[in-house]
Amino acid sequence: MRSKMALALSAALACAAIAGDAPAQTGPQPPPDKEAIREIVREYLLEHPEVIEEAIRALQAKRQADQAARTRDALVKNRVALVDHPMSPVSGNPEGDVTLVEFFDYQCGYCKRSLEPVMDLLETDPGLRVVWKDFPVLGQVSTFAALASMAAQKQGKYLAFHKALMGAADRLSEESVIEIAGQVGLDVARLQRDMADREIIAYLQDTQRLARELGINGTPAFVIGNTLVPGAVDGARLRQLIAQARTGG
Repeated sequence: MRSKMALALSAALACAAIAGDAPAQTGPQPPPDKEAIREIVREYLLEHPEVIEEAIRALQAKRQADQAARTRDALVKNRVALVDHPMSPVSGNPEGDVTLVEFFDYQCGYCKRSLEPVMDLLETDPGLRVVWKDFPVLGQVSTFAALASMAAQKQGKYLAFHKALMGAADRLSEESVIEIAGQVGLDVARLQRDMADREIIAYLQDTQRLARELGINGTPAFVIGNTLVPGAVDGARLRQLIAQARTGG
């Protein structure tokens, strides 16, 4: 069905062609009276403003569809970096049939709230594999915490440190990050040395680029199967997405 806007333009052109009941002429015709067409369209839109809303909705739908297509392409293109990067910390079943990837920031309140449902899934779903993507977007302390958590992986304590940082009641500082590291049994001196590891720094930079390519601008963000979910989601929604991934959805 032709849109109301298209019908209005067709009517305008027809009116311009027969304006003034001029007799039919042969040979070259003068160009349409653009001002007359504009006035007809203007009057139509004033009488039917809902046409503008229709056009805006169509534009929004097109943009959303275009973005969804770009995201799907980016997920396919970056699949290895997303789910199988050798430096990405992994929890759960390393051979799981579904991988959940979470992009997070240790100072993000929504990320802190997401910890419980993700940990519950790890405890109750034996086929789930979780990939943690440190994505510091909230300033210097967030970057410091991300460096520390990646360094903790070298001591085999990534998940314990991750849970402790996420569970901190107060806003983090560089001092509190180091204090929490000691509380979970990390060798703090070694941790601080490893935080300067060029490989860790390069990995976090790669994660920043990966997030941008996927269109992720904030935290948390989840990738489950072929679906990207920006923002916080509850456990029920995560379970639904995992079930869909298992059935190829």
